[in-house]
Amino acid sequence: MRSQRRLARFAAPVALACAVSVSGCKCEPAAEEEAPPKPVRHLPPAPPPVTLYVPDAAAVVASGSPPVRGVTSGTCPSEMVSIGGRFCIDRFEASLVETKTGQSLSPYYPPTFYHTRSAYKTWQRERENMGPAEYRILPIPEPPEFQLTGSFEAKATVERGVTPSGYVSGVVAERACANAGKRLCTEEEWVTACRGELDRKYPYGEVYEQGVCNVFNGKHPAAILHGSASKGHLDPRLNQFAYQGGPLLHTTGSNTRCASRWGDDAVFDMVGNLDEWIDDEEGVFLGGFYARNTREGCLSRISAHPRAYFDYSLGVRCCQ
Repeated sequence: MRSQRRLARFAAPVALACAVSVSGCKCEPAAEEEAPPKPVRHLPPAPPPVTLYVPDAAAVVASGSPPVRGVTSGTCPSEMVSIGGRFCIDRFEASLVETKTGQSLSPYYPPTFYHTRSAYKTWQRERENMGPAEYRILPIPEPPEFQLTGSFEAKATVERGVTPSGYVSGVVAERACANAGKRLCTEEEWVTACRGELDRKYPYGEVYEQGVCNVFNGKHPAAILHGSASKGHLDPRLNQFAYQGGPLLHTTGSNTRCASRWGDDAVFDMVGNLDEWIDDEEGVFLGGFYARNTREGCLSRISAHPRAYFDYSLGVRCCQ
Protein backbone atom coordinates (compact mmCIF):
# COMPACT_ATOMS: atom_id res chain seq x y z
CA MET A 1 0.00 0.00 0.00
CA ARG A 2 1.28 3.51 -0.82
CA SER A 3 0.29 4.91 2.58
CA GLN A 4 2.18 2.05 4.36
CA ARG A 5 5.31 2.73 2.33
CA ARG A 6 5.10 6.41 3.25
CA LEU A 7 4.67 5.71 6.96
CA ALA A 8 7.78 3.49 6.86
CA ARG A 9 9.78 6.55 5.86
CA PHE A 10 8.67 8.40 8.96
CA ALA A 11 10.72 6.13 11.26
CA ALA A 12 13.84 8.14 10.50
CA PRO A 13 14.19 11.88 11.15
CA VAL A 14 13.29 13.96 8.12
CA ALA A 15 15.81 16.55 6.94
CA LEU A 16 14.87 19.64 5.00
CA ALA A 17 15.28 19.07 1.29
CA CYS A 18 16.61 22.56 0.74
CA ALA A 19 19.21 24.56 2.62
CA VAL A 20 17.71 26.99 5.10
CA SER A 21 19.37 30.10 6.42
CA VAL A 22 18.04 33.06 8.35
CA SER A 23 17.25 34.66 5.03
CA GLY A 24 14.87 31.83 4.16
CA CYS A 25 14.93 28.71 2.02
CA LYS A 26 17.33 28.95 -0.91
CA CYS A 27 14.76 27.30 -3.13
CA GLU A 28 12.08 29.83 -2.16
CA PRO A 29 10.81 31.87 -5.14
CA ALA A 30 9.45 35.35 -4.73
CA ALA A 31 6.50 35.17 -2.37
CA GLU A 32 4.17 36.59 -4.96
CA GLU A 33 4.98 34.04 -7.68
CA GLU A 34 2.48 31.32 -8.33
CA ALA A 35 2.47 28.41 -10.73
CA PRO A 36 -0.28 28.54 -13.37
CA PRO A 37 -3.36 26.66 -12.20
CA LYS A 38 -3.34 23.04 -13.28
CA PRO A 39 -6.63 21.67 -14.65
CA VAL A 40 -8.35 19.79 -11.86
CA ARG A 41 -10.90 17.05 -12.30
CA HIS A 42 -13.70 17.73 -9.85
CA LEU A 43 -15.52 14.91 -8.17
CA PRO A 44 -18.99 14.42 -9.71
CA PRO A 45 -22.08 15.62 -7.83
CA ALA A 46 -23.28 13.17 -5.21
CA PRO A 47 -26.11 10.91 -6.47
CA PRO A 48 -28.99 11.21 -3.96
CA PRO A 49 -29.64 9.25 -1.92
CA VAL A 50 -26.34 7.49 -1.12
CA THR A 51 -26.17 4.60 1.32
CA LEU A 52 -22.78 3.40 2.50
CA TYR A 53 -21.92 -0.14 3.56
CA VAL A 54 -18.72 -1.74 4.84
CA PRO A 55 -18.61 -5.38 3.69
CA ASP A 56 -15.25 -7.05 4.36
CA ALA A 57 -13.86 -3.72 5.69
CA ALA A 58 -14.15 -2.05 2.28
CA ALA A 59 -16.56 0.84 1.81
CA VAL A 60 -18.88 0.25 -1.15
CA VAL A 61 -21.42 2.76 -2.34
CA ALA A 62 -24.77 1.09 -3.03
CA SER A 63 -25.61 3.56 -5.79
CA GLY A 64 -22.82 2.17 -7.97
CA SER A 65 -20.35 5.04 -7.44
CA PRO A 66 -16.67 4.05 -6.93
CA PRO A 67 -15.62 3.11 -3.38
CA VAL A 68 -14.85 6.15 -1.20
CA ARG A 69 -11.51 5.86 0.57
CA GLY A 70 -11.81 6.06 4.33
CA VAL A 71 -15.59 6.58 4.59
CA THR A 72 -17.31 3.81 6.54
CA SER A 73 -20.64 5.41 7.42
CA GLY A 74 -22.97 8.17 6.34
CA THR A 75 -21.77 10.53 9.07
CA CYS A 76 -18.51 12.36 9.78
CA PRO A 77 -16.78 13.12 13.08
CA SER A 78 -18.14 16.27 14.74
CA GLU A 79 -15.13 18.37 13.70
CA MET A 80 -15.49 17.42 10.04
CA VAL A 81 -17.92 18.23 7.22
CA SER A 82 -19.49 15.64 4.96
CA ILE A 83 -18.82 16.38 1.29
CA GLY A 84 -21.92 14.94 -0.33
CA GLY A 85 -21.57 11.73 1.69
CA ARG A 86 -18.43 10.79 -0.25
CA PHE A 87 -15.70 11.86 2.17
CA CYS A 88 -15.16 14.05 5.23
CA ILE A 89 -12.92 17.11 5.58
CA ASP A 90 -11.86 19.17 8.58
CA ARG A 91 -14.11 22.18 9.15
CA PHE A 92 -11.13 24.40 10.05
CA GLU A 93 -7.38 24.50 9.44
CA ALA A 94 -5.54 22.27 11.89
CA SER A 95 -4.03 23.19 15.23
CA LEU A 96 -1.31 20.73 16.21
CA VAL A 97 -0.93 19.04 19.59
CA GLU A 98 1.50 16.51 21.05
CA THR A 99 0.11 13.07 20.26
CA LYS A 100 0.58 11.36 23.63
CA THR A 101 -0.27 14.19 26.04
CA GLY A 102 -2.56 16.43 23.97
CA GLN A 103 -0.48 19.50 24.90
CA SER A 104 -0.79 22.29 22.35
CA LEU A 105 2.19 22.99 20.12
CA SER A 106 3.04 26.61 19.42
CA PRO A 107 1.52 27.58 16.05
CA TYR A 108 4.52 29.88 15.51
CA TYR A 109 7.19 27.16 15.34
CA PRO A 110 7.87 24.11 13.17
CA PRO A 111 6.22 21.09 14.87
CA THR A 112 9.45 19.13 15.43
CA PHE A 113 11.88 19.33 18.36
CA TYR A 114 14.99 20.05 16.31
CA HIS A 115 13.49 22.81 14.20
CA THR A 116 11.70 24.46 17.13
CA ARG A 117 14.91 24.66 19.13
CA SER A 118 16.90 25.88 16.13
CA ALA A 119 14.39 28.63 15.25
CA TYR A 120 14.06 29.77 18.88
CA LYS A 121 17.83 30.13 19.37
CA THR A 122 18.50 31.61 15.93
CA TRP A 123 15.86 34.32 16.09
CA GLN A 124 16.75 35.44 19.58
CA ARG A 125 19.91 36.69 17.88
CA GLU A 126 18.88 37.46 14.30
CA ARG A 127 15.89 39.65 15.14
CA GLU A 128 18.40 42.31 16.21
CA ASN A 129 20.16 42.27 12.84
CA MET A 130 17.31 42.51 10.34
CA GLY A 131 14.72 45.07 9.36
CA PRO A 132 13.71 48.48 10.74
CA ALA A 133 14.85 49.30 14.27
CA GLU A 134 11.27 49.60 15.55
CA TYR A 135 10.67 45.92 14.81
CA ARG A 136 13.99 44.53 16.04
CA ILE A 137 12.84 44.90 19.63
CA LEU A 138 9.75 42.75 19.12
CA PRO A 139 10.20 39.65 21.31
CA ILE A 140 10.37 36.11 20.03
CA PRO A 141 7.32 34.06 21.15
CA GLU A 142 8.04 31.42 23.79
CA PRO A 143 7.26 27.84 22.73
CA PRO A 144 6.13 25.32 25.36
CA GLU A 145 9.07 23.87 27.27
CA PHE A 146 8.49 20.35 25.94
CA GLN A 147 9.00 21.59 22.37
CA LEU A 148 12.53 22.63 23.30
CA THR A 149 13.62 19.66 25.39
CA GLY A 150 12.90 16.45 23.50
CA SER A 151 11.36 14.74 20.50
CA PHE A 152 7.59 14.56 20.11
CA GLU A 153 4.93 13.64 17.56
CA ALA A 154 2.37 16.11 16.22
CA LYS A 155 -1.34 15.35 15.81
CA ALA A 156 -3.85 17.46 13.90
CA THR A 157 -6.83 18.79 15.86
CA VAL A 158 -9.68 21.06 14.78
CA GLU A 159 -11.07 23.95 16.80
CA ARG A 160 -12.85 27.23 16.09
CA GLY A 161 -11.33 30.53 17.22
CA VAL A 162 -7.66 29.52 17.53
CA THR A 163 -4.53 30.38 15.57
CA PRO A 164 -3.90 27.57 13.07
CA SER A 165 -0.47 25.95 13.02
CA GLY A 166 1.98 27.24 10.43
CA TYR A 167 5.55 26.14 9.59
CA VAL A 168 4.26 22.66 8.66
CA SER A 169 6.10 20.56 6.07
CA GLY A 170 4.26 18.17 3.79
CA VAL A 171 5.92 15.24 5.56
CA VAL A 172 4.80 16.40 9.01
CA ALA A 173 1.35 17.30 7.65
CA GLU A 174 0.80 13.74 6.46
CA ARG A 175 2.01 12.29 9.77
CA ALA A 176 -0.12 14.71 11.83
CA CYS A 177 -3.25 13.62 9.93
CA ALA A 178 -2.35 9.96 10.34
CA ASN A 179 -1.87 10.46 14.09
CA ALA A 180 -5.43 11.82 14.19
CA GLY A 181 -6.80 8.77 12.34
CA LYS A 182 -7.15 10.79 9.14
CA ARG A 183 -5.16 11.49 5.97
CA LEU A 184 -4.19 14.27 3.62
CA CYS A 185 -6.85 15.14 1.04
CA THR A 186 -6.34 14.35 -2.61
CA GLU A 187 -6.33 17.34 -4.92
CA GLU A 188 -9.73 16.39 -6.36
CA GLU A 189 -11.21 16.12 -2.88
CA TRP A 190 -9.72 19.39 -1.67
CA VAL A 191 -10.87 21.41 -4.70
CA THR A 192 -14.32 19.81 -4.65
CA ALA A 193 -14.77 20.66 -0.97
CA CYS A 194 -13.54 24.23 -1.53
CA ARG A 195 -15.93 24.91 -4.42
CA GLY A 196 -18.94 23.93 -2.31
CA GLU A 197 -22.07 22.12 -3.37
CA LEU A 198 -22.78 24.83 -5.98
CA ASP A 199 -19.35 24.18 -7.60
CA ARG A 200 -18.08 27.78 -7.62
CA LYS A 201 -14.57 29.16 -8.09
CA TYR A 202 -14.61 30.84 -4.68
CA PRO A 203 -16.24 29.58 -1.50
CA TYR A 204 -18.73 32.47 -1.67
CA GLY A 205 -19.43 32.71 -5.43
CA GLU A 206 -18.09 33.00 -8.97
CA VAL A 207 -16.77 36.59 -8.77
CA TYR A 208 -13.74 37.53 -6.66
CA GLU A 209 -14.44 39.83 -3.71
CA GLN A 210 -11.49 41.40 -1.94
CA GLY A 211 -11.42 40.82 1.81
CA VAL A 212 -14.01 38.04 2.03
CA CYS A 213 -11.22 35.47 2.43
CA ASN A 214 -7.90 36.32 4.08
CA VAL A 215 -5.79 36.40 0.91
CA PHE A 216 -4.05 39.04 -1.25
CA ASN A 217 -4.06 41.50 1.66
CA GLY A 218 -1.03 43.45 0.40
CA LYS A 219 0.80 43.18 3.74
CA HIS A 220 3.70 40.70 3.74
CA PRO A 221 5.05 40.18 7.28
CA ALA A 222 8.63 39.50 6.14
CA ALA A 223 8.62 42.71 4.11
CA ILE A 224 7.49 44.63 7.20
CA LEU A 225 9.75 42.96 9.77
CA HIS A 226 12.83 42.36 7.63
CA GLY A 227 12.56 44.88 4.83
CA SER A 228 12.18 42.12 2.20
CA ALA A 229 9.43 39.62 1.41
CA SER A 230 12.09 37.03 0.54
CA LYS A 231 13.93 37.05 3.88
CA GLY A 232 13.48 35.36 7.22
CA HIS A 233 10.63 32.97 6.44
CA LEU A 234 11.33 30.92 9.58
CA ASP A 235 11.03 33.90 11.94
CA PRO A 236 8.47 32.77 14.58
CA ARG A 237 7.09 36.30 14.81
CA LEU A 238 5.68 36.36 11.27
CA ASN A 239 2.26 34.81 11.91
CA GLN A 240 2.00 36.61 15.24
CA PHE A 241 2.42 40.01 13.63
CA ALA A 242 -0.42 42.52 13.78
CA TYR A 243 -0.48 45.47 11.41
CA GLN A 244 -2.78 48.49 11.36
CA GLY A 245 -5.12 47.17 13.98
CA GLY A 246 -5.37 43.45 13.23
CA PRO A 247 -3.36 40.22 12.95
CA LEU A 248 -2.31 39.15 9.47
CA LEU A 249 -3.12 35.50 10.22
CA HIS A 250 -6.73 35.14 11.36
CA THR A 251 -8.14 32.70 13.89
CA THR A 252 -10.06 29.71 12.56
CA GLY A 253 -13.62 30.39 11.48
CA SER A 254 -13.39 34.17 11.94
CA ASN A 255 -13.86 34.87 8.21
CA THR A 256 -17.52 33.93 8.30
CA ARG A 257 -18.22 34.52 4.58
CA CYS A 258 -15.18 32.53 3.49
CA ALA A 259 -17.24 29.38 3.88
CA SER A 260 -17.65 26.54 1.38
CA ARG A 261 -21.27 25.47 1.93
CA TRP A 262 -22.34 21.83 2.09
CA GLY A 263 -25.97 21.45 3.13
CA ASP A 264 -26.43 23.22 6.44
CA ASP A 265 -22.69 23.02 7.21
CA ALA A 266 -19.57 24.73 5.84
CA VAL A 267 -15.79 24.40 5.53
CA PHE A 268 -13.94 27.61 6.46
CA ASP A 269 -10.85 29.34 5.06
CA MET A 270 -10.04 26.94 2.25
CA VAL A 271 -9.00 30.08 0.39
CA GLY A 272 -6.50 32.25 2.25
CA ASN A 273 -5.19 32.29 5.82
CA LEU A 274 -2.65 29.43 5.30
CA ASP A 275 -1.70 27.38 2.26
CA GLU A 276 -2.63 23.73 2.84
CA TRP A 277 -0.69 20.60 1.88
CA ILE A 278 -2.44 17.88 -0.11
CA ASP A 279 -1.61 14.24 -0.88
CA ASP A 280 0.97 14.61 -3.64
CA GLU A 281 4.38 12.93 -3.61
CA GLU A 282 5.99 15.82 -5.49
CA GLY A 283 4.82 18.43 -2.97
CA VAL A 284 1.73 20.56 -3.65
CA PHE A 285 -0.21 23.03 -1.52
CA LEU A 286 -3.44 24.82 -2.33
CA GLY A 287 -5.62 27.78 -1.43
CA GLY A 288 -3.18 30.65 -1.04
CA PHE A 289 -2.04 32.21 2.24
CA TYR A 290 -2.94 35.63 3.56
CA ALA A 291 -0.18 37.58 1.74
CA ARG A 292 -0.12 35.59 -1.50
CA ASN A 293 -1.04 37.71 -4.50
CA THR A 294 -3.61 35.37 -6.02
CA ARG A 295 -7.21 35.69 -7.10
CA GLU A 296 -7.45 32.08 -8.24
CA GLY A 297 -9.61 31.03 -5.30
CA CYS A 298 -10.06 27.27 -5.06
CA LEU A 299 -7.66 26.81 -8.00
CA SER A 300 -4.69 28.53 -6.31
CA ARG A 301 -1.90 25.95 -6.54
CA ILE A 302 1.84 25.89 -5.72
CA SER A 303 4.10 23.00 -6.74
CA ALA A 304 7.55 24.62 -6.41
CA HIS A 305 8.68 22.91 -3.19
CA PRO A 306 9.43 19.36 -2.04
CA ARG A 307 7.32 17.81 0.72
CA ALA A 308 10.06 18.41 3.31
CA TYR A 309 9.85 22.19 2.82
CA PHE A 310 8.17 24.43 5.39
CA ASP A 311 7.77 28.08 6.25
CA TYR A 312 5.34 30.35 8.12
CA SER A 313 2.69 30.24 5.36
CA LEU A 314 2.08 26.48 5.36
CA GLY A 315 -0.58 24.59 7.31
CA VAL A 316 -2.72 21.49 6.96
CA ARG A 317 -6.30 20.27 6.82
CA CYS A 318 -7.16 16.56 6.91
CA CYS A 319 -9.66 14.31 5.15
CA GLN A 320 -11.20 10.97 6.06
